[in-house]
Amino acid sequence: QVQLVESGGGRVQPGGSLRLSCAASGFTFSNAAMKWYRQAPGKERELVATIINTNGVTNYADSVKGRFTISRDNAKNTVYLQMNSLKPEDTAVYYCNARLPERNVYWGQGTQVTVSS
Repeated sequence: QVQLVESGGGRVQPGGSLRLSCAASGFTFSNAAMKWYRQAPGKERELVATIINTNGVTNYADSVKGRFTISRDNAKNTVYLQMNSLKPEDTAVYYCNARLPERNVYWGQGTQVTVSS
């Protein structure tokens, strides 16, 4: 059974940092493309960052470039999102996403990130 479990969310002041983790199980993690999405109340879900397993290429939304870093540890079946210089606009539920070679897509349950003073 495939599972993606996010952790590391919380409340921070503007300018602070958080590191999100997504622990994966039930599939061959090293073969999967991993992504982080976020969704704020009343807004569409937004793709934040992607890391492609085959070549290590990463991509980021313009709004987070230079502040967020996506990484993965295949030995631990975990993908991370390091978030620095956080802004109130970053407040959202953050979701882990996996896409497998056979085109199956899986989602985590989400973790809340709140940036406020």
